[in-house]
Amino acid sequence: MLAMVLNKPGEALVAAQLPVPEPTPGQIRIRVRACGVCRTDLHLVDGELPNPKLPIVPGHEIVGVVDKLGQGVDGFKVGDRVGAAWLGWTCGECRYCATGRENLCDRARFTGYNIDGGYAEYTVADQRYCFAVPADYSDIQAAPLLCAGLIGYRSLRMTDNAYTLGGLFRETPFPKRPHTLGLYGFGASAHIVSQVAVYQGKEVYAFTKPGDVDGQDFARGLGAVWAGGSDELPPVELEAAIIFAPVGPLVPAALGATAKGGCVVCAGIHMSDIPSFPYSILWGERSIKSVANLTRRDGQELLDIAPKVPVKTHCRTYPLTRANDALADLRAGRLIGAAVLVVP
Repeated sequence: MLAMVLNKPGEALVAAQLPVPEPTPGQIRIRVRACGVCRTDLHLVDGELPNPKLPIVPGHEIVGVVDKLGQGVDGFKVGDRVGAAWLGWTCGECRYCATGRENLCDRARFTGYNIDGGYAEYTVADQRYCFAVPADYSDIQAAPLLCAGLIGYRSLRMTDNAYTLGGLFRETPFPKRPHTLGLYGFGASAHIVSQVAVYQGKEVYAFTKPGDVDGQDFARGLGAVWAGGSDELPPVELEAAIIFAPVGPLVPAALGATAKGGCVVCAGIHMSDIPSFPYSILWGERSIKSVANLTRRDGQELLDIAPKVPVKTHCRTYPLTRANDALADLRAGRLIGAAVLVVP
């Protein structure tokens, strides 16, 4: 089979002919049709994530068709369309798995990082961590939902307490106030989660690189009530903010735009160092959180709600053999929406 392989971080992916993988017990083999290009893939290729399996086939926004079943598979049948995401396996035994926090499992294995992923004609995946793909979406449109969408959705869920006074007094009939949400970095994740947030009745304020007029127009076209540069303050205080760009200095910038009692959620798996900042912009019961990976519940909830919104993914497609071009465009900020590799 044809696959794009990373042999050493910092080097380009190499096209290679590899044996078609065989599913082990509990696994399904997927004939890949499309695979999204995620910023985590870029962090992997650029050597910003520690200790990947090498060589590795990247890619964890996989959409394809079940091609073969391993022993004991009962959740899917040959011919089913499925999606596979970043979380590829957990132990099911540790304190995190036992309390519904499988995303924090210390022994977790991740698709396209510890397990060969979807930049290939075929891949194998644990059936427990695969999803049925809504019929409303084409293969290309569905691919970004499987990480950009999932991480954005989990980040959005983590802002909920900002709208309920830290989770207290949920039944107290306080006057409703605007649910103001800031999104820093308007790429693949933000363009999906903004649509979900608008569907939920939130006011979205989008922050792009200073001067990125096209990105700001794109955000307003998806329902943002305001869009500007990350060096600007929005016209209102934010109840919550999500930072998608892997830029540490955005943390104090977002705190400075956030109201008392609000929170800033850092959505990336990697971020540059956060500079020191005065305590005064954290004081007032503001908080900073990070998102780590995802859970199967996140996937099930997002894939259920996406057709209802309906979420529309905006994709630029590349043939599989041009994966390096897709990564270069992502690195340079030349993308509006998401990049997706199409497997013939």
